[in-house]
Amino acid sequence: MTIRRIDSGGRWEQQYGYSRAVAVGPWVLTSGSTSTVNGVVAHVGDPYAQAREAFRIALDSLVELGAGVADVVRTRMYVTAPEYSEAVGKAHGDLFGVVRPVATLVVVSRLLHPDHLVEVEVEAYREPREEERA
Repeated sequence: MTIRRIDSGGRWEQQYGYSRAVAVGPWVLTSGSTSTVNGVVAHVGDPYAQAREAFRIALDSLVELGAGVADVVRTRMYVTAPEYSEAVGKAHGDLFGVVRPVATLVVVSRLLHPDHLVEVEVEAYREPREEERA
């Protein structure tokens, strides 16, 4: 079975030794994604916009590996304060309301960067490509 990995070029991927996303068989899994764009935290102070940006980054990596939003079966959301759950949940609903994956939302004390309010993970299941079936 072939394993495909992609990187976004982010400094933490190199520094900590992980991939942005991995496809193995029918599964496509993303690492935790935040609203960091070109090394800068986008949408500081806005949990809804941070969640949308983080999900966009995760979904872009799924697309690169042959999956899409309709293939998403699980999401995880980490927020740094309980009051962010409504905004982050709304962002999730806006993106996945028709798909309705299983979802987990956890409140954590903080994330890697002090401006990060949200981190997300996405898992998708899609039919493997021909070259992955070998």
